[in-house]
Amino acid sequence: MNIGFVGLGEMGTGIVPRLLAAGHRVTGWNRSADKAAGLIEQGMAWADSPAAVAAASEITFSCVTDSVAVRAIALGDGGIIEGLGENGLYLDMSTISPVISREIAAEFKARGRTMMDAPISGSPVTLAQGKASLMVGGSEADFERVKPALQAIGAKVTRIGEQGLAVQTKIGINLTLIVEMVAFCEGVALAEKGGVPRDVAVAAMLNSVVASPVMGYRGPFILDMPDKPLANVTLQQKDAILALELARQMGQPTPLLATANELLNACRGLGIDHRDFVTVYDVYCHLGGMSK
Repeated sequence: MNIGFVGLGEMGTGIVPRLLAAGHRVTGWNRSADKAAGLIEQGMAWADSPAAVAAASEITFSCVTDSVAVRAIALGDGGIIEGLGENGLYLDMSTISPVISREIAAEFKARGRTMMDAPISGSPVTLAQGKASLMVGGSEADFERVKPALQAIGAKVTRIGEQGLAVQTKIGINLTLIVEMVAFCEGVALAEKGGVPRDVAVAAMLNSVVASPVMGYRGPFILDMPDKPLANVTLQQKDAILALELARQMGQPTPLLATANELLNACRGLGIDHRDFVTVYDVYCHLGGMSK
């Protein structure tokens, strides 16, 4: 297929090579053009605007930071909507409010075009391993059209339902991930406070029934924090606030996430928000009087 990709950040630069390796022809664009150099060397074509990307593609993906960025690349001057053909499909992989996703999709529908939500669950680590999962919101027929391209990105591809429901699910997944890792930090801190060596406590947790894939690759950060975070506190808190605001709008209680978010606030107060968000462990050490 001819595939377009708008947004060549951490995830985009991991996704495009997988599409190329599967034999797809990829045209890309990014606000900072220098990020595309390595991908161009691998065979990606470059376009001068999101509209030009869409005009050259049967399927156009975007993966950007937030709803403001999605609106800009989708509906702004030179946006995807200007170049998307009548039979083209636009899939946004960003984690944004489902309300805003539906609003943008309605603009496409008014122009006789189709936007789907297709958020990806995983990190650069799981993406590289081929273990990322993708959820799709859109019609069954459109899902079948895009499925081959999605399967090149990750082996687990699921249609959740109509447009907007996939990103709703992704927000629920991110909520769980945040709470799960904060609970992991709390459990290890309790064990360490009682005299268990930190590395022993981490190993025991990762070999226990509570272990999960995300704990497996993120739990060891307690012992050795990477210089380059998978998602720093600021980025992860963006997802937390998105979930809290959505829950407020729907009248759905999320007390565990609210508490976890306060610990992320504490990371900011301690000036460690540039680290991977598992640095919440440092907050527990600080509050418990333990050295990090």
